[in-house]
Amino acid sequence: MKNFDLKVRVRYAETDQMGVVYHGNYAQYFEMGRVEWLRNLGVSYKWMEENGVMLPVVALNMNYKKPARYDDLLTVKTIFKSQTSVKIEFDYEIYNEKNELLTTGYSLLVFVDMKTGKPTVPPKYVMEKLENL
Repeated sequence: MKNFDLKVRVRYAETDQMGVVYHGNYAQYFEMGRVEWLRNLGVSYKWMEENGVMLPVVALNMNYKKPARYDDLLTVKTIFKSQTSVKIEFDYEIYNEKNELLTTGYSLLVFVDMKTGKPTVPPKYVMEKLENL
């Protein structure tokens, strides 16, 4: 499963004074898509953290093409891009109900040992899941 689509309804609190989704909320949409992509793969952030590995974002890029508005039903497409020994990369696309591309994004995350704070290889269980993509 290289791609995963998540439906998200825009809440009023996520919009700004202009009535569009505040730009900072897109990072949350990307995170929601990434978390559910991993969950569908059979891995949870919670499980990784309980086992001493966290996955912080070290790079994030967004390009806004059209605004999302209150009550829009968005599709957040999370696209697995690549995985190296300690890094994992994703692309994102957000569409509205008319299937118009609203936003694209990219994130780079690093597997980190919670005890040392240093990059580490993913747990074996996670590696096995990623190798099967």
